[in-house]
Amino acid sequence: MSDQALPDVIVSTKPKSREQTRTRRLPPFNVIVENDDYHSFEFVVAVMRKVLGCSEERAYLLTHEAHTSGRAIIWTGAKEVAELKLEQVRSFHETRNDGKKFGPLGCTIEPAPGA
Repeated sequence: MSDQALPDVIVSTKPKSREQTRTRRLPPFNVIVENDDYHSFEFVVAVMRKVLGCSEERAYLLTHEAHTSGRAIIWTGAKEVAELKLEQVRSFHETRNDGKKFGPLGCTIEPAPGA
């Protein structure tokens, strides 16, 4: 090696630009109960109270909306929870005092508008 000094080497790095991270919200889903001509009003109110944990007044209003308009949005939120609510609603079957048995309530989920 020679006695010559090595030139100073300057190393510089560009600072990494930080990527903009945003939390992406999943679109909400509506759980919709449909009116039918088979289940009693009282049964539907009872199902709403059990599944949603709502007051009797709120359950009555939701049932009345379904009865008068053909359907009612009973819950809105994450798809996984909407699917759970759907299955909970469908798990109840009405059996009347005269022994008549009815299947589950008509219930669907769909993406909430504007989501």
